[in-house]
Amino acid sequence: MLDKVKSIEEKYIELSHELEDVSDDYQKAAQISKERAEIEEVYEKAREYRITWEQLQEARKLVEEEDKELQELAEMDLEELEPKLEKLESELKSLLVPKDPRDKKNVIMEIRAGAGGDEAALFAADLFRIYSRYAEKRNWKIEVLSLNEIGIGGIKEISFSVKGAGAYSRLKFESGVHRVQRIPSTESSGRIHTSTVTVAVLAEAEEFDIEIPASDIRIDVYKSAGAGGQNVQKNSTAVRLTHIPTGMVISCQDERSQLQNKLRAMSILRARLYEMEENKRNNELDADRRSQVGSGDRAEKIRTYNYPQSRVTDHRINLSSFNLPAILDGEIDVFIDELALRSESDRLAAVGEDDD
Repeated sequence: MLDKVKSIEEKYIELSHELEDVSDDYQKAAQISKERAEIEEVYEKAREYRITWEQLQEARKLVEEEDKELQELAEMDLEELEPKLEKLESELKSLLVPKDPRDKKNVIMEIRAGAGGDEAALFAADLFRIYSRYAEKRNWKIEVLSLNEIGIGGIKEISFSVKGAGAYSRLKFESGVHRVQRIPSTESSGRIHTSTVTVAVLAEAEEFDIEIPASDIRIDVYKSAGAGGQNVQKNSTAVRLTHIPTGMVISCQDERSQLQNKLRAMSILRARLYEMEENKRNNELDADRRSQVGSGDRAEKIRTYNYPQSRVTDHRINLSSFNLPAILDGEIDVFIDELALRSESDRLAAVGEDDD
């Protein structure tokens, strides 16, 4: 543990010196400042651990002194310092658990209707309302970036940002396939249909998180689809970005300004590429050490919403809620809390194995 403490303190001091050296480079300074802030809490705890350890060693030496008064004082110190050091070690181990660098970021969520036609699109709209209500309860701000609706109130596809403290750390567990089982309002025979909707949760990336050369992007502009009549868009404000190396295409047309649509499309592209880089990094880790909770695999069926039984089941943790109305009102912490706890426990276990 002392070796880890030493490396943490050295890293923090090194970043502090680097910050002083690049004060004229705003972007570099912002990046280093952000990196230092991310380890500041563990640095303070590591420093406290080292000081307590040194005090404990000194008290143990004094216990061996011939002076009875010194011995008694040292023994009193030992009674206080030993449990304190044990507590600090536990807290430090918890802080040393590998954190997802995206946890403190805002997110871009993408909801897409899957199997089930119009019923899937209607459930996609339900999911958007769930996340909207969840964000509202946490005082997070939602902004729609791109929307493709169907005429009966359903959503074929929607991209939206969620801005607020810890948004990614909570919403990342929603990534995957959501399945709904219910009787569609258009079904005359009363048969239960099963439909699916895909949810992707992407960390909103800053420009310094991932660099995209201008030569890697092709930009096409076109007229936005309008409602007809006087609302038809006469100017080419819609933007389609193509990322040439990956073939990824992002289109935005909901803003009146071509610049605003371009900025929104770029934010989505940046988030997708950042996600690809993080997934690549995670895949290089030892598979046995990586937590599988909330892996975010879009092909993974993570949750089923069964309307006839008013039951919602999260298949990753085998947990069910029989209060469907509450879930539809955004009360999804019953699942997220357990998923976060399971994920944290797995990472702590991995740190313990490393210490062995």
